[in-house]
Amino acid sequence: MKIINEKGKLFGLINLVDLFVLIAVIAVVAGVGYKLFAPKVAEAVSPQVTMTTVLRVRGATPFLVEELQREGNDQVGKKLVSGNEYVDAEIKSLTVEDYVQQIPTADGRIANALDPSKKDVVIVVESQVRKDTPAPKIGTQEVRAGRTFIIKTNNFETTANIDSVEFSE
Repeated sequence: MKIINEKGKLFGLINLVDLFVLIAVIAVVAGVGYKLFAPKVAEAVSPQVTMTTVLRVRGATPFLVEELQREGNDQVGKKLVSGNEYVDAEIKSLTVEDYVQQIPTADGRIANALDPSKKDVVIVVESQVRKDTPAPKIGTQEVRAGRTFIIKTNNFETTANIDSVEFSE
């Protein structure tokens, strides 16, 4: 028995060109499947750790601070939102601190001074991330100290700076 017969069929079953097309289609489907499902499988298999992120809204205006402290508007315990979905991140604490700014003195020195109306809002967020992740994220936003971060719940949104990021063991 010949491997390719006189009609050009491999083992008498399939045309050689059709076989190459079939292999190409299977490769494309496998590639698309890998791109879609490999990250989800890696997340499911990889152990999760708690990531604690400290966010700071520097120099928050009085009306923003009042809104955050308004009775019935407690943000502690709320899940963060990304797009139109809740993410696995929760606000654990929210504190208001004095806003320290630097001002030039009459003799040319730079001195720290408390702003009489603005405050710093410090928000601690806990989320779950893969232990071995090289780029931790909350929703679609990468989390690294020094970056800006959009804090968004179902009724509050503002921009903050990331002060620190810690991982539990």
